[in-house]
Amino acid sequence: MTVCAPAELDHDYDFVATGARFVPVPRRGDPVAIGALRGACAGADVVHAHGLHASVRAGLALGQQRVPLVVTWHTRTHAEGARGRLLRLMERRTVRAAAVVLGTSSELVDRARRRGARDARLGPVSFPAPRGGVAESEAGKARAELGVMDRPLLVAVGALEPHRGYRTLLDASRLWLRHDPVPLVAVAGEGPQRPVLQRRIDLEGLPVQLLGRRADVTSLIAAADVAVLPSRWEARSPLAQEALRLGVPLVATAVGGVPELVGDAAELIPYGDADALAGAVTALLGDPGRRAALAAAGRMQATTWPTEDETIAQVLSVYDELCAGPRRPRTA
Repeated sequence: MTVCAPAELDHDYDFVATGARFVPVPRRGDPVAIGALRGACAGADVVHAHGLHASVRAGLALGQQRVPLVVTWHTRTHAEGARGRLLRLMERRTVRAAAVVLGTSSELVDRARRRGARDARLGPVSFPAPRGGVAESEAGKARAELGVMDRPLLVAVGALEPHRGYRTLLDASRLWLRHDPVPLVAVAGEGPQRPVLQRRIDLEGLPVQLLGRRADVTSLIAAADVAVLPSRWEARSPLAQEALRLGVPLVATAVGGVPELVGDAAELIPYGDADALAGAVTALLGDPGRRAALAAAGRMQATTWPTEDETIAQVLSVYDELCAGPRRPRTA
């Protein structure tokens, strides 16, 4: 198996340690990058691209080669106007070039079909469960570090980008100032909106801490009284998966693949509704019985998600199907 990705990703995922051949390819779509991909794909039985931009580059690299292209959509792009039209054009060209499109949520599968996919299937990918769970001491340490031993802790996780709904989260946090004691909202993630968000937190005295990138996100979630997901759109949110696995009550927007993922194991609210978000969290903080019921339902819901082995088996079955034989193909 050959993995093509930006060089820095090998440091994060250590592809070589898994036995894969790693070919560093820049994120650019210029002739040099396409040429590197073309060389890596030479002789492949199947090429599997993850995400829209990688799929476009893979299609350009393959050109007229009769090599099956599998595309996985993990999320969707957010853009309006001319950029939005360009992205929709890219989606159409990509799915029409693909032999199989795997969408991680039913909504993404439907989107691929609307764009003209010949074969679009549900391919849910679950976030790996923490090995050995999370020790209670780790969660306690996280709470102590944040200074919330005697007040509620709300945790949100995700890049500080417009579609994550942090503006709504800050609106809700202003309403939580009426709560006694006032909960702390801890946001783990980094991104371009940090200066704007921090300025507003400082000016309005909001009970919010922007923690930046954290290596202990699982411990932070485990320490929370409530996890909050205010996004405009999500497919299979890692935060939602970790919260439910850990038995942490979740309040999330009813968007994208979230309802499909969480079932009845979370409180769902409309996107952009600060009053609904504040009210749902406040109600949970005042109702230990409801929090316990959501914790139990979340752990049960998590057992319905595919395991890593099941996900791998599904992908390999697609490869074998496209190669029209029982052998495992070489992939790029």
